[in-house]
Amino acid sequence: MADIVKQILARPIQLADQVTKAADEAHSFKQECAELKSKTEKLATLLRQAARASSDLYERPTRRIIDDTEQVLDKAVVLVTKCRANGLMKRVFTIIPAAAFKKMSSQLENSIGDVSWLLRVSASADDRDDEYLGLPPIAANEPILCLIWEQIATLYTGSHDDRSDAAASLVSLARDNDRYGKLIIEEGGVVPLLKLAKEGKSEGQENAARAIGLLGRDPESVEHMIHAGVCSVFAKILKEGPMKVQAVVAWAVSELAAHHPKCQDHFAQNNIIRLLVSHLAFETVQEHSKYAIASKQTMSIHSVVMASNNPNQNPNNKNYNSNGNEDESQIPHPMGKRNPSQMHNVVTNTIAAKSQSKPHNNADQANHGNMKQNHHYQQQQQQQNMPLSGTSIKGREFEDPATKASMKAMASRALWHLAKGNSEICRSITESRALLCFAVLLEKGPEEVQFNSAMALMEITAVAEQDTELRRSAFKPNSPAAKAVVDQLLRIIEKADSELLVPCIKAMGNLARTFRATETRIIGPLVRLLDEREGEVSREAAIALTKFACIENYLHLDHSKAIINAGGAKHLIQLVYFGEQIVQIPALILLCYIALHVPDSEELAQAEVLTVLEWTSKQSYMIQDSTIDSLLPDAKGRLELYQSRGSRGFH
Repeated sequence: MADIVKQILARPIQLADQVTKAADEAHSFKQECAELKSKTEKLATLLRQAARASSDLYERPTRRIIDDTEQVLDKAVVLVTKCRANGLMKRVFTIIPAAAFKKMSSQLENSIGDVSWLLRVSASADDRDDEYLGLPPIAANEPILCLIWEQIATLYTGSHDDRSDAAASLVSLARDNDRYGKLIIEEGGVVPLLKLAKEGKSEGQENAARAIGLLGRDPESVEHMIHAGVCSVFAKILKEGPMKVQAVVAWAVSELAAHHPKCQDHFAQNNIIRLLVSHLAFETVQEHSKYAIASKQTMSIHSVVMASNNPNQNPNNKNYNSNGNEDESQIPHPMGKRNPSQMHNVVTNTIAAKSQSKPHNNADQANHGNMKQNHHYQQQQQQQNMPLSGTSIKGREFEDPATKASMKAMASRALWHLAKGNSEICRSITESRALLCFAVLLEKGPEEVQFNSAMALMEITAVAEQDTELRRSAFKPNSPAAKAVVDQLLRIIEKADSELLVPCIKAMGNLARTFRATETRIIGPLVRLLDEREGEVSREAAIALTKFACIENYLHLDHSKAIINAGGAKHLIQLVYFGEQIVQIPALILLCYIALHVPDSEELAQAEVLTVLEWTSKQSYMIQDSTIDSLLPDAKGRLELYQSRGSRGFH
């Protein structure tokens, strides 16, 4: 860096010396040349001072300021050289406007101001003595740029507190304007921010991490930060940093992953998935080594997983609040009560990343056969007894509840965005304790934690829908964690009154191919949502049910009958006729699948579904949909074989 700066400064120093020499040899405009000489000498002194301090200079403004200074000195050399002309004829034909000296004097003054500011802004905080830097003349056209330079220079040379303040200023600039964020990156702000995040005090680390999260608003910016080493810095903080800083870092990870999904694997390679899951599991479920077999059949899973937090608690007694009533603040297990051996199996099977696959009666298992995963299972059993990185942070149990809640909210948010569309990361998440954590937090977590958990489950199940192996390993019907997740999704769907509803509907639809034919409790609540007033809810319910009824689902016949038995036909007809356009198409697709699979249904005949399909075939905007265009003729044909056309039609 110092050598580069010296090279940048070499030519302007030489030009300044040329101006001085030419001014001494001037034959005309001697007074004006003497004035330019004086200012040039002052500028040359500053340039030599800058050369001596080259190792401390901030490169980005140095380049801009020295480039401008060099252009000014080039013009000064030309102007002063003209004044050396000797002889009457040369002087007559060498015309120099009087205003040229005034303009050049002003430009030299500006260069002096710029280089003086550069020396001050690059000096340490102690040398500056809290001097107000002001703005250099070069800032006249773009004052924000110089403000950014000043803050970044402070990040390099300031005290811990000054660096924290500078990072906070960059946070404000990046939050206000996307262009300012781009300038901060272009002017070299990422490296000192990462250094502050790694080595600063807690407040400075928070400000630096927040700035990095705000700067990552597009793939190019995120790539820049990945190359600068953001993954390793964030991993170190998530493992060892203060919890408040860790929460901001988790948020920043979620922002970078959301704006550039290709960075997901870089974070995974730095162990960040495992670290985030450990934060999610802290005080949600305990380490495997801390689980104990329950001594009473009616003991709840929460009593098991939280036992180590309260060693004096009698596991044979229920907890009661100060009013003498049974305390409902504990997090009950969604699967209800179990006997001691069953409870122990719930815990150990959930903590184990994967258990040996067993075939079951659904689409996946029809093709799955008797595949064995003994080697993989042994590896996972070894992993389950290994301590998780980041779980041994001393003192974090004494953090205030708000900080703990924020940490869980940001960890779940980060896992949500890291999981999106990434099979390997989803596999890492599901092989950990995260699914059980999401189930528990969906029920008892704060609102933000619940929402982020629901979104994470939506993304994980979306990947599992497309990834057969992930679906078989993570969402087996006999998996305790999967059962817990399904129970919580179903509870929210049945309640149908929160912002969690849409992501939970989507997640349930994504799992459609994992349910057995005997699993009848899912269909009814989804069918009831078809009668929902909000168009988005009805639309998502129709899409989810379509995943149960479509041909790709091995049990589509059973599920189609279940939808009819739950009263789905009448709701779908209402949506096709009267629903918003965003609902009509999904409702019609579902209706076509049901008609295709159960054409002899008496309920469909009574509802005059054939008439509905006849009507839709005449609606041009509906048949333009490619799925409907392929399904509708077949569905009509099947119905015509078993049913007569409705004589009354629709009125």
